[in-house]
Amino acid sequence: MQILSASALIDVPWKNGGGITRNIAKGLHGARPAWTISRADVAQNGPFSDFSGMTRVLTVVSGGSMTLTTPSLSLDASLWTPVIFDGGLAIESLLNDGPLTDLNLMFDPKLCEGVVTVHKKTSNQTVQTPKDGILVLHGLAGAPKTNGTPLGVSDTAFISDTNAVLELAAGDALLEIRLRYLDQSAAIKLAIADR
Repeated sequence: MQILSASALIDVPWKNGGGITRNIAKGLHGARPAWTISRADVAQNGPFSDFSGMTRVLTVVSGGSMTLTTPSLSLDASLWTPVIFDGGLAIESLLNDGPLTDLNLMFDPKLCEGVVTVHKKTSNQTVQTPKDGILVLHGLAGAPKTNGTPLGVSDTAFISDTNAVLELAAGDALLEIRLRYLDQSAAIKLAIADR
């Protein structure tokens, strides 16, 4: 298990220049990303960047909610509720309750499957790591333990060689990101932001 501290994340401009992102990690298939995980601060209404060819799962991790609109649909993104959509959609965001921070998983559906789950109830459970893939855990509140190690708010744990024992007390919450690689002959290399 590897842990990336929130203090190690670096601010970078959005692809379209409209805000700030903190890259957490990516899975590289050759020179291109099979998946990426990042946090973004959304302080104003505006368009999302175009990530055609990627599936996007957005989860508001702090702050208020926002409405994501396209010419044909509207999606509500509220706290700790993952929303999945095509990364190539022309999306405009409308903040409903002021600034927020969201966590984004983007993955190439030809190379992997990605699922995001929120854990927020008091529990002690074992979560299986995909046989061909990786399990990523991101702290949302409190200090949930992963294999006995506390995970702080906005810290991220990467698990690929063992299952994860999750211990959540009252007030703890974390985000589980499960990535399963579809092409077993394709090597996908983990690249963590501060490594």
